[in-house]
Amino acid sequence: MTNNEEFLDFINKGYTTKGDFIALGAAMLAEETITNAIVKVPLKTINRHGLIAGATGTGKTKTLQVLAENLSEKGVPVLLMDIKGDLSGLAKASPGHTKIDERHAKIGFPFQSQKFPIEVLTISEQEGTRMRATVSEFGPVLLSRILDLTETQSGIVAIIFKYCDDNKLPLLDIKDFKKVLQFITQEGKEEIKNEYGRISTASTGAILRKIIEIEQQGGDLFFGEKSFEVEDLVRKDEDGKGIISVLRLTDIQDKPKLFSTFMLQLLAEVYETFPEQGDADKPELVIFIDEAHLVFEEASKALLNQIESIVKLIRSKGIGLYFVTQNPKDVPEDILAQLGLKIQHALRAFTAKDRKAIKLAAENYPTSDYYDTKEVLTQLGIGEALVSVLNEKGIPTPLARTMLRAPMSRMDVLTEKELKSVINNSRLFYKYNENLDRESAYELLQSKIEKINIAEEKAIKEEADKKAKAKSTQRVSSRKSTRQNPLVKVLTSATFIRAAFGILKKVLK
Repeated sequence: MTNNEEFLDFINKGYTTKGDFIALGAAMLAEETITNAIVKVPLKTINRHGLIAGATGTGKTKTLQVLAENLSEKGVPVLLMDIKGDLSGLAKASPGHTKIDERHAKIGFPFQSQKFPIEVLTISEQEGTRMRATVSEFGPVLLSRILDLTETQSGIVAIIFKYCDDNKLPLLDIKDFKKVLQFITQEGKEEIKNEYGRISTASTGAILRKIIEIEQQGGDLFFGEKSFEVEDLVRKDEDGKGIISVLRLTDIQDKPKLFSTFMLQLLAEVYETFPEQGDADKPELVIFIDEAHLVFEEASKALLNQIESIVKLIRSKGIGLYFVTQNPKDVPEDILAQLGLKIQHALRAFTAKDRKAIKLAAENYPTSDYYDTKEVLTQLGIGEALVSVLNEKGIPTPLARTMLRAPMSRMDVLTEKELKSVINNSRLFYKYNENLDRESAYELLQSKIEKINIAEEKAIKEEADKKAKAKSTQRVSSRKSTRQNPLVKVLTSATFIRAAFGILKKVLK
């Protein structure tokens, strides 16, 4: 048996599956692609999460596209975070190319061109079906963690939610929350103090500053109604293909706070909504988080703990999470340890720091008799990757340098006309893009404040009228007390005084 035949047998045994699977490509030995040494990902283990990493330009996005296509073809719905704006081409079939045919001939199965059903979503000003969530849906604990509040500030947020629940004040958008903050420190200060205790204005000011930070990053578009129902992420088309929801985020890279806020709320909502599934034959939904460092780089310790907990627990709901980033170190170690599928594209060693990062990345993979992992990581070509997955028993498969298959859909973006057509044909667009602004905490408190102001103005006017009346009465009394009767007038008149003075003079003479 030749070395190639021995390697082919090694890979085929290591990637044997009983159930359905996704074929990623063919394993390579040195620089040669070993035809029919197919690297497979069992559908059953897709919910064990994964990582797609590699330097810019090494093919991460195309790998993400391949996984999304194959999951859709197997009837699994997908949610993609499209931060670079190059995934909308999934809606159109690939035009094909001779180089693609050559690649697939080396891999061992023919290239098939096809399009996939997509839904274009947005949380910003870009066109698409709008995803929103109300402040109430976050709840006090999650909102406090997102805002990175102190224990005292978190307590105030809990009081705000309690006060709104007790007084039937819906917290829907940011202006609702800001209005309640204003109310409890001004017009409603005494009411809150009597019911819930004294609240520090310094703490409410700090909370307001955190809220304004999210608002300035576009949170005013994300918070509100109509709330997006996560069940709409798990739809299939008439042919049984899972719908691929493409969330457009090209204008969000400089807004990490909004992105992490959205991601955490979405994962929490999915976890709360979806039923326990156990070990199913395929996942219920797979979520790809591109530019994953945006979720983690500004996250507080409390927020990271929340994300880690969700990553650990959400797979039991049949949800697979896949982080796409340049370097594995962008993902916290505790979360990295939870990822079963790892697809590592090339890393570049330009500095000592880069070489250290490559050494650490190599340690994330099983040892191999066929590869020097650290060396291979710098030698991988475009569309090649080191792959390790979990088999159906949950055991890591052999490490395989893999020639990855090409995407079946277009490897380019939709034109503006094509994009508008996809959006206009969406059933969800008309469900969620109606602007709703029903009566909520803002309007109800504004009305209450106006009534308080009217009552205060009335009380002030009544007090002023009372004082004016009292003053008028006092003046009248004063005038009455000094008013002289006719006899006094006669006795005090000038004529009488002169006459009396004349008589007195005569007497004295």
